[in-house]
Amino acid sequence: MSLKEHHPDVVDDVGVTEDGLDGDAIADLLGDNVIGREQHINAPGFVIRPDAVEDVLRTLKQEAGFDHLSCLTGQQYSDRYESIYHMRKYDDPTHEVSIVVPSPRDDPHNQSAASVYDTAIWQEREAYDLVGIDYDDHPDLRRILLPDTWQGHPLTDDFNQDQPQVVSLRKHANPLEQDTNHPDDPDTMLVNIGPHHPATHGVLHLKTVLDGEQVASVEPDIGYLHRCEEQMCQNGTYRHQIMPYPDRWDYISAGMLNEWAYARAAEDLADIEVPEYAQVIRTMAAEQSRIAAHMLALATFALDVYGDFTAIFQYAMRDREETIKLLEDLSGQRIMFNYFRLGGVAWDLPEPREEYFETCREFLAGLPDKLDEYHDLLTSNEIFQMRTVDTGILPPERAKEYGATGPVARGSGIDYDLRRDDPYGYYDELDWNVVTEEGCDNFSRVLVRMREVEESARIIEQCVDLLEEWPEDEREIQANVPRTLRPDPDTEIYRAVEAAKGELGIYIRSDGTDKPARFKIRSPCFCNLQTLEEMAEGEYIPDLIAALGSLDIVLGEVDR
Repeated sequence: MSLKEHHPDVVDDVGVTEDGLDGDAIADLLGDNVIGREQHINAPGFVIRPDAVEDVLRTLKQEAGFDHLSCLTGQQYSDRYESIYHMRKYDDPTHEVSIVVPSPRDDPHNQSAASVYDTAIWQEREAYDLVGIDYDDHPDLRRILLPDTWQGHPLTDDFNQDQPQVVSLRKHANPLEQDTNHPDDPDTMLVNIGPHHPATHGVLHLKTVLDGEQVASVEPDIGYLHRCEEQMCQNGTYRHQIMPYPDRWDYISAGMLNEWAYARAAEDLADIEVPEYAQVIRTMAAEQSRIAAHMLALATFALDVYGDFTAIFQYAMRDREETIKLLEDLSGQRIMFNYFRLGGVAWDLPEPREEYFETCREFLAGLPDKLDEYHDLLTSNEIFQMRTVDTGILPPERAKEYGATGPVARGSGIDYDLRRDDPYGYYDELDWNVVTEEGCDNFSRVLVRMREVEESARIIEQCVDLLEEWPEDEREIQANVPRTLRPDPDTEIYRAVEAAKGELGIYIRSDGTDKPARFKIRSPCFCNLQTLEEMAEGEYIPDLIAALGSLDIVLGEVDR
């Protein structure tokens, strides 16, 4: 595939030339709001005044086409705090800018971006919660991952880890007395869905306000599975200690994709070039993970919408198991693979290779008939159609506002896939298609995942063909990586891959040591979950459950 198939060589947007972004033109566009310039590995950085965030981001969005607030990173320095808004374009994610907002160490705050991008509401709440930065004029600035009673901010250097955290209980508290967003309507009712409920796909609490049988509002309450993975990675060394952690973010068989997100960021940070042979193995393993993840998404969604724990759930688990076996043969593990290494992969294909190739081909040969079974059992099922067609509507413009990616975005007709649009691995050398559906509903999101399984199978088959014919003396699985990596101080990078759920990105800032000074995880599930209220408002209670299931979230990645 080629970028030219999707994007024109010349774009008329402000600051874009045939050679990429023109940083000077963007600086001129932002005017006096820019007080400094930086150069991150992935993008030019513009340092702006803390009170100019709304003006700068709105200008970039409306006049320069940066309609995707991909990630927000909050961090602390010895003399200041910083918020970094990582900006991209849905039409071309290789066009990136970093908006750097410094604020005083004794009073960290800057203007909120929530009025420009809805996704900033949750992302700024997270930066406030973990780093302690206040966002002026934020519509709902409060903790999001930690309890409201938590003392301190765990990603700051003065956080006391030994301080006891006491959660006070309010005696005889009536949950119905709190604001339910409809104070003038006494007929509304607050219903708690979760946090321990099979329909919430994990420990997720939905504070749902009902008007009769319809959803008036829903607020996802997350954080029950928060483990401060970013702090763990900041305490680990680049080369050896961080790689085992990504498997635990999206732990639904998608570990290879998680590992690649970190590997891509760290390899570009340290200027490591991965051998071509290892790239093909990575691409094959990543698509095997994608199939396994989509199969489980299909199984649990069928269980959500009409309680089918027999045929569809068991069929999908059966086919997921076949993919897991391929990944187990490759990595030695079934879920926590830890197979990628900086510079390549841990080891070569299992011996005898011919048997592994034959097993792969047998699985791929049987997949079309199995997918036909799913269409017979699921998409052609009248009950399933009634539950999913024209329910959970997410218009494309609203999906972009929330930073939705992956099958959630592509189910709303957004033609965005980093495998093609920001190529890595071996994807741009292979023949495959990006899948989109225009329905914007629960049904479309299911169809996208089922069709993506077919495209993943095409990719795997081409990888197997390549690996089978690869010359024996060129089977190099790892680059020559130094035993200890120490990237130059204050080197910054944001890199992302197309994970099973969407854009999984990693921001890293180095400080010259063998451990990151800041490690930020951009979770696609975190951003996608924020769209739930948009999809569920005005729908009936069962449609809320279907909408949540169609997002295919995993709380290990939402909370991290």
